[in-house]
Formats: sequence, C-alpha cells, structure tokens
Amino acid sequence: MPPWLPEHGYGDFADEQRLSDEEIRLLGAWAAAGAPEGNHLEAPPAPQFPNGWKLGTPDLVVEVAQPFSLSATGRDVYWNFLFRPSVKSRRWVKAIEIRPGKRNLIHHANLLVDRTPPIRSREVIAMGGFPGMDLNIERSPFDPDGEFLFWKPGSTVRVEPKGFAWRLDPGTELVLNTHMRPGGAAEQVRPSIAFYFTDEPQTRFPIVFELQADNDLNIPANARDFKVGDDFKLPVDSDILGVYPHEHYLGRIVEAWATLPDGARKWLIRIPAWNPDWQTVYYYREPVFLPAGSVISVRWHYDNSAANPRNPNSPPKRVTAGNEARDEMAHFWVQALPRGEDDRRREIDEAVQKHRLEKNPGDFTANLNLGAVMLSKLNAQGAVAALETAVTAEPARNDARNMLGLALAATGRLEDAVAQYDIVLQSDSDEARARFNRANAFMRLGRVDDAIRDYRMVTDRYPDDPLARERLEEALRVKERVAP
Repeated sequence: MPPWLPEHGYGDFADEQRLSDEEIRLLGAWAAAGAPEGNHLEAPPAPQFPNGWKLGTPDLVVEVAQPFSLSATGRDVYWNFLFRPSVKSRRWVKAIEIRPGKRNLIHHANLLVDRTPPIRSREVIAMGGFPGMDLNIERSPFDPDGEFLFWKPGSTVRVEPKGFAWRLDPGTELVLNTHMRPGGAAEQVRPSIAFYFTDEPQTRFPIVFELQADNDLNIPANARDFKVGDDFKLPVDSDILGVYPHEHYLGRIVEAWATLPDGARKWLIRIPAWNPDWQTVYYYREPVFLPAGSVISVRWHYDNSAANPRNPNSPPKRVTAGNEARDEMAHFWVQALPRGEDDRRREIDEAVQKHRLEKNPGDFTANLNLGAVMLSKLNAQGAVAALETAVTAEPARNDARNMLGLALAATGRLEDAVAQYDIVLQSDSDEARARFNRANAFMRLGRVDDAIRDYRMVTDRYPDDPLARERLEEALRVKERVAP
C-alpha cells in the first residue's frame, strides 16, 4: 500500500490510506511471526478488472501510434505523446485511466487538453510526439484548466462528481506530458488512455491554479532547512476541492494553510516527511470553504545535506530550480470551485496571473494568460499591454502574436494587427487562425480581395469549418456590391 504522507489533523482527505497504530502493531507482530498465511477459505475474492482497467470496460481506449524508444542509460527524458480520440460528436468525460507505459520508467505523466489543433505541428517524429517539460497549451480564457488529469505512482482512478464532467470534442488533441527515467535496459514506451463517458454535461466549473516559488530556489550545499514560500489572495468566495504539492528529492516538508479575513487559520495540508516517489493529488472529504480575501500560503522546505538519504549529489552541491530530477521545484496546485450562479473562473484566473507578474513582470506565460483574460472581459487595451510584454519576452511564439493581433484589432489598430499576423504567417504559412484573423482585419480595412484570398485558403484546408465558409461568402457578396 502506498504510504500516506499528509499529517493527521491538517486537512480531512477522501480515500485516506493511513494505518492506525493498532493496524501497524498487528502488521509488525505478523511480520515478526514469519508472516504466516491465514485461512485461505476466509480470503475475500480477488477484484476483477476487465483487461486490467480499474473502472471496468472503458467506452473508448486510445493508444499512441508510435512508441518512444527510451535508452538504457542517460539523462531524464521529457516527452509529449499525442492522442486524437475518435469521437464524432461532443462527449462528456467523467473519468479517465492513464497507462503511461512501464511503470518503473515513468516518474509522472500529466494529461493536457488542447482544443487548438496546431499542437501537432510541434512533432519531431511523425505520430510520435515531441520533447519538452514546460509545455504551455494555448487556451481560451473561457476554458481554463479545471481538473487534475494525471498519473503518478500510487494515484487512484477518480470519477468526477456529478456536474464536473469535462468535454471532449471532435478534433481535440490530448498531450500526455511524461517524465521518464532510464531503467538500465532499452525499452519501448507506449502509453494508452481509457475514457468513461456520461450523458450529463458539465454544469459546475472548477479551476486549477498554481502557486510556486521556483525563482527563490537557490539552495546552498549542506543547508538543512532551506525554505521558500508563496502567498495568494483569493478574489471570490470559493470551495477548495483538492491540492497537489510538488518537490523533488531535496524536499523535506510541504505545508499550506489559508488565513481568513478575520485572521483565523484553516490548514489545507501538511506533509512532514516528503517522499517524491509517492506524490499524488489530495481531494478533501468535504470542500474547504474560503471566503473572498482569504490568503492561501504555501511553504516548501528542503534538506540539501548529506543527512538527506535522497540527496542526488554526494557531496552536496548548490541546487536551483529546473526540470531535471537533480534540480528542484516548489509547486502547489489548487482546485477551486468559485461560488455563485455564473462561471467565475476568470476572476480567479486574472488574480493568479497578476500575482505571478508581481513576482516576475516579464513572465511570458502569465502575460499571455492575462492578455487572454483581458480580451475575454472586453478590456482590449489592457490585453494589448500584457500581450506586447509577452511578445517581447518570446518573439518566436506565434500564439502570443496571434492573440496580440486580436487585441490590436479590437482597439482599432488594424494595420498593426495585420503586421502581427504577417509575422506569424511568414514563419508558418499553414497557421489557419492567423490567416482567418488577418482576413477579418482586411475586411475592416476594405481590402476585400486580400480577405477573400485568405478566407479561400482557410476553407480549402478546412472545408467543414462553417464560420470560415460564412465569412468567405460574405466577402464575395461585398465584392459583388462594390464591383463597377
């Protein structure tokens, strides 16, 4: 049984796997007696899992087309496997089970939902995926991450509560972001994913957001208790549904609590003896209510001394933040359900991005996401400022330039918007969204022939796209009206 890391009394978690003192005493006595076999006639029947799937026969199973060849030795590998589930209409997913491949080779695997098909353009091996650890998926500000979709050693398969199912649309790409470690022999890694559907659509909208302190990780050699922290003020009344703490091998303690507006403290979790081999998401037995203005605080502790048996460096040496197992991380994800009749995820999302920018104003991802949220709130000028910073930070990111073009167009700066789309299309002539957006800008500028050319190229590539066909037909009608 996986060890249970959270300390008793610092959060009340569902599916708690803690052993009582009496159970521990009983197991010790049994082991001391030579582990004798009991009466096999009294043994309960072994659980039955069809084809090994824990929730029974899945509604759909997808497997990667090309396995990844993992070398016998070498550095850790971060690889993104791509899946495109074959669904003909929108489906609502109540549960998934991830089989990441050979368990001894996989440190963890996170599933990301990509509703923007160009992710496949990053592939370096046809149908085989692409490398990378810090993977950012371009997303709609109306659709931030809301579920923990992952595989980790010791994790269980979770069925989403009523109303929490997430949507799977035709054409949606799924990216399995994996951290693999060579195991001494060359292996083929071929992940698969099982899906369980429901007819009940999503009616409740949680959001998953991250607190982190990676920029403060500069752990001297021989430091016994190096500590970093992060504090975030919730902008709206929220129910906290679950948390997922994360450190690497120098991690010693993780603790998180909320300070309420009246000064009272609510513990969210405390792990006094961190073990990176048994990390998981911890869901609360009952949601933890935090009123608006509550401050969520997280503290991560690290032991970079020779006394730490997991220290990967002998002798100890200075360690900073990074993606390798020998580096460190200070991450803490929270799943929150904002209270209210409407979908209020964007209010939390905006506060999270602004919080990140307080610590690092040039943070590309935070500026990109803040720009997206500003656009969704019809604050185009605010979006332009954030997105220009994002483009300055990473000029080669077409997703940022495309979104900046939308913001510029919304403020009436159409020529500047076209210039952004031009840059995108010069680097990737197949970028259909930039071409479609440029066509819309051309129409507003009165450049109807240019708009028709772009609309045609989009409809040629995506003949079933109704909006592109509609805009092309509209542009053709405009041309007929103005023709001499």
